[in-house]
Amino acid sequence: MKYEDPACAYCPPTVRACRQGEAEARGPGFCPSKVDPETQEAAHALYDDPETRRIAHESAVVEAEGYCKWTRVEEIVQFARRMGYRKIGIANCISFVDHALVLSGILESHGFEVVSVACKNGSIPKEELGIADHEKIRPGQFEPLCNPIAQAELLAAHGCEFNVVLGLCVGHDSLFFKHAKGLTTVLVTKDRVLGHNPVAALHLADSYYSRLWGPDKPAKPPKLPVAGRRSR
Repeated sequence: MKYEDPACAYCPPTVRACRQGEAEARGPGFCPSKVDPETQEAAHALYDDPETRRIAHESAVVEAEGYCKWTRVEEIVQFARRMGYRKIGIANCISFVDHALVLSGILESHGFEVVSVACKNGSIPKEELGIADHEKIRPGQFEPLCNPIAQAELLAAHGCEFNVVLGLCVGHDSLFFKHAKGLTTVLVTKDRVLGHNPVAALHLADSYYSRLWGPDKPAKPPKLPVAGRRSR
């Protein structure tokens, strides 16, 4: 069979050949090394850029030093420190203002300057984008748009070198990434149903959250192993 697209999701647990540097020898037919080595090689060349190389280097060092020891907050602090950043931006959902306050205090305690901008800044009415009253979360009331573009622009205008996303909605986070000028990482991914732990839906896709599957659900759907190799 000739594969046209990479499909790493289907790589068996007993293979994962890239971990051993054996992708070309043992990788399945859908392995990126088999399907599109040209694009892989072009991407590899991009690491020749000094700034890109430095980011990749410091990320790898933080990963190794804090492996299964540091929380993600600690990893953010260590990465920002190693990169020499002084000013960090927080792009938070309005519902995460209290969390942004704690994060801001933690970052400031490590000597960083912090700028924080909530998603509802600007108070732009949803009607401006053609959203009807019945399409609001609370019909009959004023509802401002989430404004991730302004979040990105404000953080850039105020000199932030590194941004942290805190609970932005699906799509709104995408707009932030699209318009952000500085490097960005995510601390919290919003999931109102699962307490902002979206991976739980994947763990429970065959039980409590079987509704996730569409009409083309396979007869034997893939599932996560109960106990498997520790993920990196």
